[in-house]
Amino acid sequence: MSLKDQSEKVTWRDGGTPVSSLFDDPYFSLANGLAETRHVFLAGNDLPKRFRDGFHIAELGFGTGLNLLATLIAWSSVGTEGRLSYTSFEAFPMPADDMARALAAFPELLETAEPLLAAWAEGKRRFALGTVNVEVIVGDARSTLPTWQGKADAWFLDGFSPAKNPELWSGDLMAEVARHTAPEGTFATYTAAGFVRRGLQAAGFQVERAKGYGFKRHMTRGKMDEAR
Repeated sequence: MSLKDQSEKVTWRDGGTPVSSLFDDPYFSLANGLAETRHVFLAGNDLPKRFRDGFHIAELGFGTGLNLLATLIAWSSVGTEGRLSYTSFEAFPMPADDMARALAAFPELLETAEPLLAAWAEGKRRFALGTVNVEVIVGDARSTLPTWQGKADAWFLDGFSPAKNPELWSGDLMAEVARHTAPEGTFATYTAAGFVRRGLQAAGFQVERAKGYGFKRHMTRGKMDEAR
């Protein structure tokens, strides 16, 4: 499916799992989305132990905001002084009501989610949640990422399945991810698709397969190869 100027339409599987109608793919693990986020994106990037003042996370695919909320909790848990930046690239923002319904599946997140949901319902895409600066850049990442001025210390690559959303995993876009990665920067993703791994290697990352979450045998993580 090509990324066109469309609004996201959410359907619900088993009464509580949000599924993208545009890509026919669930937004998070049918088993435990929060646990998967912590395993793949936080632990996969060696977080929270790498947190420091000025640390910058970037993400492909904001979705329900689940990764952001898990990051907020992790950031608060270690009490790092200073500020964290979180930039996400999202082509099809989820409607606020659907976001609230999706996040209600995680009682642990309810208090943390309130200010996010309030800002989202007001149409804000740049806001602060405590000491975390958030910016959601709306549009096709193939157009928006090349013009971004930032560099990330850690990337959450969380687009829909490469089989259903290959545009968000192309070699050209992975090269842009690498170009917008700080020295010693890292990435993590739930997918172990071969063409994604090869694209990241070609872009300049040292890439490794790691144990996936739940029934997934493998995921992919890596670090910028400073020798290149």
